Amino acid sequence: MVERYREQLLRELPEVDLFLGVDAQLSIVAALRDLINGRERRLLFNSLSGVVGEAPRLLAAPRHRAYVKITEGCDNRCSYCMIPAIRGPLRSRAVEDVTREAAWLERQGVRELSLIAQDLTAFGRDRAGHAELPLLLDALIKATNMPWIRLLYLHPLGVSQALLERLAAEPRLLPYLDIPIQHASDAILKAMNRRYDRAILEHLLANIRAAVPGISLRTTLLVGFPGEKETDVEELIEFIGKNKFDHLGVFAYSNEEGCPSEYFPDQCSEEEKARRVDLVMATQVKISAARQKSYIGQTLDVLVEGVARESDLLLEGRGIHQAPEVDGCIYITDGVANPGDIVRVRIDTAHTYDLAGGIV
Repeated sequence: MVERYREQLLRELPEVDLFLGVDAQLSIVAALRDLINGRERRLLFNSLSGVVGEAPRLLAAPRHRAYVKITEGCDNRCSYCMIPAIRGPLRSRAVEDVTREAAWLERQGVRELSLIAQDLTAFGRDRAGHAELPLLLDALIKATNMPWIRLLYLHPLGVSQALLERLAAEPRLLPYLDIPIQHASDAILKAMNRRYDRAILEHLLANIRAAVPGISLRTTLLVGFPGEKETDVEELIEFIGKNKFDHLGVFAYSNEEGCPSEYFPDQCSEEEKARRVDLVMATQVKISAARQKSYIGQTLDVLVEGVARESDLLLEGRGIHQAPEVDGCIYITDGVANPGDIVRVRIDTAHTYDLAGGIV
């Protein structure tokens, strides 16, 4: 809000002592000290110059897993998104900065490291003119013994052969990719300014699965976009049925103030958006149920989270094919383990999104 409405906030909320921009978090203590000492500072807006990880961080998640943000900002300019306007252009952290934080996290007991960004595949492009994500992964493997390293939020156009070769060769890089495709209709993708079409997506998914057999793929979709017709939704559902993502989330489009798509014609009603979300998820439910059944009889590595949310008589964990907080889980029905342990679990029960079994 401060980045976007700074002048209005200053004018309309005179009772607020201090406004902080998105890059001002490292200056909070100094700003508060100035306030306490009587020096008025109502607006603290640091330039969008870089991203650093040297400041101490509080581990808000369970101590055995952590997220590390490797870039800030975005240059993709999708027509429905305000991130570039609010968070600024792409700024990548130094490789050494990321590996130093990862090594510190490992010393705190972290077993699973999830790399995040608006677009992981853009890492280094602002600095080197080309993506440096494979280079970063090599450095993380060398600098740590972290058993699980997971990649979240990759733009489809940035998933390179070099990246896939790393995933295929290094077992500590989990065979799991979160690639938000948003849609499969060429007309809607063009209106979204996503810079790829269905044919490119088809080729990408086939290439990923050939390069990394058994990989788990997550995606997110946006339905109800202005101008989306029933035929576009049908094409999307057909695409999902054909390509069968392991995990899939669907969002109903909503206008973001200041985005180009806010002014696009043929806006969809809220009721119709909800209906289309339900249609797409009905397709994914069947795919997910069948996918979960395929795990019955298999023995999987499971990172134990702790006592299950559903019952304190069970433990709960996740396999390498399940990202924290967004995918299903594995209920451990037999055996003893502690949070952060990686144990072997034989799957004997499957639900729509979750699995269950005992430690072997």
